[in-house]
Amino acid sequence: MLDTLDAAAVRRWCAGGLAALKRHQGEIDQLNVYPVPDGDTGTNLVLTLTSAQQALAMDLDTLPDSGPTAHGHALRLMAQGALLGARGNSGVILSQILRGFADQVAGMPAVRGRELAAALRSGTAAAYTAVSRPVEGTLLTVVAAAAAAAEGADSDDLPAVAGVAARAAAEALARTPEQLPALARAGVVDAGGRGLCVLLDALVEVLTGESAARPAPTPRAARPASTVARETGSDEYAYEVQFLLDARAEAVAGLRRALDALGDSLVVVGDGREPEATWNVHVHVNDVGAAVEAGVAAGRPYRISVTRFADQPEPPAGPAVTGRAAVVVATGGGIAELFAAEGATVVPGNPSTGELLDAVRSTGAARVVVLPNDANTEAVASAAAREAHRFGIKVSVVPTRSPVQALAALAVRDGDRRFEDDVIAMAEAAGACRYAEVCHASREALTVAGPCRPGDVLALVEGEVHLIGTDLTDTCAAVVDRMLGGGGEMVTLLAGADAPAGLTDAVRAHVARCWPFVEVHAYPGGQPFYPLLVGIE
Repeated sequence: MLDTLDAAAVRRWCAGGLAALKRHQGEIDQLNVYPVPDGDTGTNLVLTLTSAQQALAMDLDTLPDSGPTAHGHALRLMAQGALLGARGNSGVILSQILRGFADQVAGMPAVRGRELAAALRSGTAAAYTAVSRPVEGTLLTVVAAAAAAAEGADSDDLPAVAGVAARAAAEALARTPEQLPALARAGVVDAGGRGLCVLLDALVEVLTGESAARPAPTPRAARPASTVARETGSDEYAYEVQFLLDARAEAVAGLRRALDALGDSLVVVGDGREPEATWNVHVHVNDVGAAVEAGVAAGRPYRISVTRFADQPEPPAGPAVTGRAAVVVATGGGIAELFAAEGATVVPGNPSTGELLDAVRSTGAARVVVLPNDANTEAVASAAAREAHRFGIKVSVVPTRSPVQALAALAVRDGDRRFEDDVIAMAEAAGACRYAEVCHASREALTVAGPCRPGDVLALVEGEVHLIGTDLTDTCAAVVDRMLGGGGEMVTLLAGADAPAGLTDAVRAHVARCWPFVEVHAYPGGQPFYPLLVGIE
């Protein structure tokens, strides 16, 4: 039994946690297969913690002349390594948990039970701060439960408090299907939360010398969720505005009042530094200028992003000027060639924070737009943008969820506009491009379109299953019909690596017959898993 968490224990925890994640990697990957075969949370967590362990291994047990304790130094190395190697949404959140943990105890002479509880609470706060729109039923819920249980134990007994936290995390994980509809429909628990439980069990094993591994909880029968997070706010407001702000707490109090009067879905979170902190500001408004001006009045806003909810395409514009660049994440050789032809720097799919940061710096530009092309990489891109700020590079992330949205965004770049205005135009163009993906189901599942079986053809519109079919070409044509029924003048088709010959030709011919005034562009995309990606503008 260890009564305190020293530097050697931190190193054993990192190594043991990585080994445990590798053992459970396939299991965790399967949890976020819903129901398409691209679940990779387990893989992303393994890669994130691998980077953390590499950062620890490169250190030769030397401490800075001044600063943290030995255990604090080890924890900060672990957190920094995790941040630079973070992959996917869960990897980024885990890196923030570790950063908050390290910041809390770095200067403490010893880490016992109460200090562990405080570290878990700090990690929870950092994780929630990292997410602009926190959703319960995820990794966030699981770490919050672990922190609350550790605080409730109110003990200096380190192994006991760690055990209480790990058990509470497992119990919270079992409840995640009640909080998140997608989990309830698929009959699984949250993948990122499961990964955190594996890490907490590894910590208990380090502290007690006894295996604390437990199987993933079996969720209750799939049923409607008891709580559903509202993420879009009222339809009354047309724009989502987000920015980072360097300001004092007293100025932010006034900012909150000003933004609250302008709109809804207001979230303002800071990193806790004194006297001036960095704040993440999120609000839905109709008057974008007033929201940004409120930020200017409070401090120094940067990384301003604006997304318009309504569909309204922007006209094409001229090329970018020197001093600006675009970095795009692409999976598939054909897609990468399309982005390169638009003058963008292309990064292979599922990059780490460090890889994206290297790509941003390699452009040599002072202002860079990053187009992540999926939700997991969006979190990694945001982390890379924060790191790029340290090098004097202004990075804005346009939250594209599909390569077809990135193509629409790149088409409207105009180097004659102010950078911030150009980012707004790109975000509007991406938001105006509706997207769909067609793939084969990898397992039996209950979707919003009904039950599916392995091998069924699934058509997902904006990430949600809309059609289930048996014939690939017919389903592709049907989803294009459904999307064009809501309006559209141009269709973009990207054929996947496993697409049968003639698939895009058949869909193009169908559109020509049924929608004669709609323009169609088809390209070989080469993406895995999805025989066809569709964009409607």
